[in-house]
Amino acid sequence: MIDTGGKRIVVTGGAGFLGGHTVRALQAHGCKKIVVPRRSQYDLTREAAVEQLYRDARPEIVIHLAAVVGGIGANRATPGRFAYENLVMGAMLMEHARRAGVEKFVGVGTICSYPKFTPVPFKEEDLWNGYPAETNAPYGIAKKMLLVQGQAYREQYGFNAIHLLPVNLYGPGDNFDAESSHVIPALIRKCLEARERAEPKIVCWGDGTPTREFLYVEDCAEAIVLATERYDRAEPVNIGAGFEISIKELVDLIAELTDFRGQIAWDSTKPNGQPRRCLNVERAETAFGFRARTSFEDGLRRTIERYTRVWDKRCR
Repeated sequence: MIDTGGKRIVVTGGAGFLGGHTVRALQAHGCKKIVVPRRSQYDLTREAAVEQLYRDARPEIVIHLAAVVGGIGANRATPGRFAYENLVMGAMLMEHARRAGVEKFVGVGTICSYPKFTPVPFKEEDLWNGYPAETNAPYGIAKKMLLVQGQAYREQYGFNAIHLLPVNLYGPGDNFDAESSHVIPALIRKCLEARERAEPKIVCWGDGTPTREFLYVEDCAEAIVLATERYDRAEPVNIGAGFEISIKELVDLIAELTDFRGQIAWDSTKPNGQPRRCLNVERAETAFGFRARTSFEDGLRRTIERYTRVWDKRCR
């Protein structure tokens, strides 16, 4: 058990979507010494910048959330960038954390690391039983290297590195950019724009049959803080809500909540991605007492309300 209240903590990616919520969760747990490096000052794909960050911040704990991320379209367009930048950031941050004597390194991976045809619900033991879905394999494998590196460093150096595997996240402050957003913000924006333009239909990728699990971002942030305080083992841990919903059901629900009443068409020439995603979340509850608290519909309503306020200001 770590009392994080008095620790110096670096949160890479702390100005981003999950990062901002994680910083606020740390503050709610009494943390006062939090450093959020910005890319303009520390480009974490460059070793000199990583070294400088550790000299400047002198962290006792590092929570690594910085990542190059996006939906299926972004992963298909720039797989090399997703592979390289995620790999080098993680590798250098952990190596220099070890050299600097950091007490604990919290690596945050991705559900995209799981094999394409993992039995549902995904158990941590299945992580190596196949190749990830081709649409995001470079990203998923790059992030999974954090797990390998952390386990190797624990064995050789006694370095306290843990690895968390969050499911797809959503919530207030998500990325709604048309080119790089994930499925929930992309669908919310698509429905709102179609409603405002009185368009008769929206077109969605694939055929709607894949299933996904989603976790409200504030719940994920709380899980990260609890793991930072209470979890010190080598085995990776799933972070999720323990349910699945089909993409078709998701689209129908978002259309209802955004009051879009047009037709929903499917472009089956576009990829579906992984057929099913749903996590076994028993380890997180047993190991550090985490259970998701926000119902999916409540979380969607909050996300839509927040984005609608931003949308209304832009449209004035």
